[in-house]
Amino acid sequence: MAVFETQHIVDNLRGAREEWRQAHQRLNELEGQEFPSVQALIQVTEQLKGILFPMRLGSPELRREYEDHFVGHHLGQALNTLLQQARIELQRAALLRGDQHDRQTIEEQAHKAIQAFADKLPDLRRTLDLDVVAAYQGDPAARNVDEVLLCYPGLLAMIHHRIAHTLTNLGLPLTARIIAELAHSQTGIDIHPGAQIDHSCFIDHGTGVVIGETAIIGKRVRIYQAVTLGAKRFSKDEKGLLLKGQARHPIVEDDVVIYAGATILGRVTLGAGSTIGGNVWITEDVPAGCSVTQANLLRNQPDCPETLR
Repeated sequence: MAVFETQHIVDNLRGAREEWRQAHQRLNELEGQEFPSVQALIQVTEQLKGILFPMRLGSPELRREYEDHFVGHHLGQALNTLLQQARIELQRAALLRGDQHDRQTIEEQAHKAIQAFADKLPDLRRTLDLDVVAAYQGDPAARNVDEVLLCYPGLLAMIHHRIAHTLTNLGLPLTARIIAELAHSQTGIDIHPGAQIDHSCFIDHGTGVVIGETAIIGKRVRIYQAVTLGAKRFSKDEKGLLLKGQARHPIVEDDVVIYAGATILGRVTLGAGSTIGGNVWITEDVPAGCSVTQANLLRNQPDCPETLR
């Protein structure tokens, strides 16, 4: 094995770390693990998928008579790993806020959040069942619901999103974001865990779909590839820094269809039952029942019910 001179590199890397910590006021770091582990959350997410759909996404050797045992065993493992990651995230958040590190309080908060997450898993499964049915009914190429669950990237993205959104609402946004980004890297579908998505959502094909943090999507919405539900502009404070958490993404009401390549920006509303054609650019509200295409936008005449014109 070749021998290299590395001590000066180690020293310089330490200097780079210290410069970063000094510049970003990170001198009072936690002594141990500072952030939730990506590798641990990969394992947890795979376990959760098997827990939610044991005979499809669980162990290939699993038999139906052992489903409950499989679910119970893996649920205990997954929740304990999640508890550890929640503890790390909450400790980090307390440090950044300047709170005292009361380990008992952190432990109680983490346990409460993970127990609440576990309690929501049955409802999460039922919502995902509706997403599966929506995909099957919305795609003539889908031969059965099992094919949807096993093969469709949009459904994989929805599983990750519904797990991540639940964790976000329970005060674990960084853990949630990691889980969301796992699906993003696998599918090309980028859904921020803060986005609110009601049941029976079908993302067909999916590559290039972007759904922003404050987007709100209603029931039975169908979205095709390369659709963006994004922000039109970003508000800044008096120092020129971006303001966080402001509502800046679209509201999509029930039964809307958004075809490939459409870009919808800002806090606009797509009314119930409207259809958004491919490759259109929308920055204004669309009334309920309207059909918006490139052709009628050029004519400045969206195809809407007579009562709305």
